[in-house]
Amino acid sequence: MTVSTGPTTGHGPFGVRLRTAMDARGPLCAGIDPHAALMSAWDLPDSVDGLRRFALGAAEALAPTVAAVKPQSAFFERFGSRGVAVLEETIQVCREAGALVVLDVKRGDIGTTAQAYADAYLDPASPVAGDAITASPYLGFGSLAPMLDTARKHDAGVFVLALTSNPEGPEFQHATTSTGLSVAAAVLAALREANAGTSPLGSFGAVVGATIADPAGVDLDIGGPLLVPGLGAQGGTADDVRRIFADVLPAVLPSSSREILGAGPDPASLRAAAEQSIAAFAALVR
Repeated sequence: MTVSTGPTTGHGPFGVRLRTAMDARGPLCAGIDPHAALMSAWDLPDSVDGLRRFALGAAEALAPTVAAVKPQSAFFERFGSRGVAVLEETIQVCREAGALVVLDVKRGDIGTTAQAYADAYLDPASPVAGDAITASPYLGFGSLAPMLDTARKHDAGVFVLALTSNPEGPEFQHATTSTGLSVAAAVLAALREANAGTSPLGSFGAVVGATIADPAGVDLDIGGPLLVPGLGAQGGTADDVRRIFADVLPAVLPSSSREILGAGPDPASLRAAAEQSIAAFAALVR
């Protein structure tokens, strides 16, 4: 059984802290996605009160056990300022329990706007700052420079969309750039460069889905972590992870949301579901 080993957040670059957390608690990022259907399944109203009970119930059950949690910001934002206040509280609960917080915000913009997003989600002075965020590179990888620079300044991390699980993704991600590389390969190459010289794990990761087709021709060794959604309810399995990430398994941070959250609201059942996932993915690495 996986148990809390105390706080894993600590100090130092995000990649170092993530490596420590994964080694101590096992490879799993548990999503906190309070969408209406799951809240209903927990017999909770689709309201701010229901949101708070769902999010904090999940955080209190999972954060002492898993290496990282991934709140999906949109499900909080839909309730306005009161929902964002719940997100702030959820982040605090998760960090106090020792889990790293990966904010799933998928932001992408240019110039001062990109910097403002970076300040909001990566600067510890902000009440909604996490340990890392997800980001979209489709205004050009260079547009993410304010986020990467801010992450370096504050020992935070950035996970950049590269090869996602959604069926519409290949239309953009497999398109060929002027260099002859696919867009996805170019994103991965830029992340490899950003992580150069770091050890044991860089702070700049890629989002690569567990349901993508054969990744042949794309080098997934970027020197940083690989956040892998699409598991469980979306169809991805441990065997898919083995197939896709055979050469880089130690860098894989599997992400599971609905399959784990579906075991709630009982805290023991939530923890058991997380522990089952951790065991399955830890066995792959071994």
